[in-house]
Amino acid sequence: MNKEQIQAALAKAKDISSKRNFKQSYDLIINLKGIDKKKQEHQIDAFITLPHSRGKKLKICAIVGPELEEQAKGIYDSVILPTNFQKYKEKKDVKKVANEFNFFIAQANIMPKIATTFGRVFGPRGKMPNPKFGGVVPPNANIKPLYEKLQRTIRVNTKTAPMIQSSIGTEDMDKEEITDNALAIYDSLLHLLPNEKHNIKDVHIKLTMGKPVKVGEKLKVVKETK
Repeated sequence: MNKEQIQAALAKAKDISSKRNFKQSYDLIINLKGIDKKKQEHQIDAFITLPHSRGKKLKICAIVGPELEEQAKGIYDSVILPTNFQKYKEKKDVKKVANEFNFFIAQANIMPKIATTFGRVFGPRGKMPNPKFGGVVPPNANIKPLYEKLQRTIRVNTKTAPMIQSSIGTEDMDKEEITDNALAIYDSLLHLLPNEKHNIKDVHIKLTMGKPVKVGEKLKVVKETK
């Protein structure tokens, strides 16, 4: 998959999609083959940092102690302190906060308390602060760069199906940036797959409400009607 093929697919996806009353996103869909989820080496669960934003702001919550409180309040969308943990005794309250934010970061020395309070809900949803994306930090950390990095971070996994699907940008973004994001996901995924490109079945790009367009293949499609 190369830059020209991606940009051709972006143009085709735009051409066949009817105009909507909201800003649509471009999705990259990578279908896999030869993957056995029972084999450890075939199980993919990773975070990929893209070169550009995907056009929509992510909400990130910091669960920190007093050491990082002031810094976090000036940067993050919400801050939860250990003194607030009593508010989350009910499972429904933990579910509510889990649904509200895309990522959570945590101060390392309070992780045991975080796991006790939030783990039963955050764990199954993949929302626990994760060292894989640098989401568990020491009390003296500079956490502004992490916030900026997470705005460009996606999670890819094959737990439920042999495919990867992710937004790569919005229709009003520069097409070069969308292309860069698509290539970053594709190239990173190749290194995660046991047989690299031989595990790629096909790749599609689509707008939110549009039809998928296969990357690298010319398709005859009929423009959607309202």
